[in-house]
Amino acid sequence: MPVIARFYGILIKMYFSQSEHGSPHFHAIYGEFNAVFSIETQEMLEGDLPLRAQRLVREWAALHQQELRDMWDQQQFRQLPGLE
Repeated sequence: MPVIARFYGILIKMYFSQSEHGSPHFHAIYGEFNAVFSIETQEMLEGDLPLRAQRLVREWAALHQQELRDMWDQQQFRQLPGLE
């Protein structure tokens, strides 16, 4: 699963396998914590990310929502900037 962004110790990853299923989503990893977020709503669908990390991921996802949608639809890897 390629890393598409890194910021504040958080890794954002997305599967690019044709066998991927479900609604458009990405994965966030922060230390030993993992979560899955909806691209459309920025809602945490599953996982256990600390609240501060959840807020940062949601902020980042809102800024890059269209790019994330495009990546999901086209199944093409692109590196995205993190939060500054």
